[in-house]
Amino acid sequence: MCTVRRAVPADTADCVAIVRGLPEYFTEDVPDKIAAELREHPAWVAEEGTGLAGFAIVDRRSAHAAEIRWLAVAGPRRGNGVGTRLLDHLVRELAADGLLVLEVKTLDARAGYQPYVATRAFWERNGFVQVDTIDPFPDWPPGNPAAIYIAALGTTR
Repeated sequence: MCTVRRAVPADTADCVAIVRGLPEYFTEDVPDKIAAELREHPAWVAEEGTGLAGFAIVDRRSAHAAEIRWLAVAGPRRGNGVGTRLLDHLVRELAADGLLVLEVKTLDARAGYQPYVATRAFWERNGFVQVDTIDPFPDWPPGNPAAIYIAALGTTR
């Protein structure tokens, strides 16, 4: 059974371990970024059994807009609905708090990197629409075009 809750400081090591276990998705500098952002932004974790199966970190940009900075599911638990359950939970919480638009950035298809085919499919299955590609994207390594996805959680006009 997978349950989702708000992250606490004691979850940091497990979140970092999830990222370290996914080297095909995250560069070497990401574990330190995750640790820092868990202290700065709202975050949620998905628990299964005795450990964490995944996590998400959100940067609330304004009263009505936010960005999912990170969402990761541990390798052995990918493809079993953990990411969707985590996303659904945080979307419900954010929508109840007035959020109308949610953004996420991921590696664009133009990069030709196979592991991210499933990542883009996940976002699209969950109602996110790609609205732009930015290349080069600031603070991303060269050759990594950013696909910008958004989802509307409420009416904006």
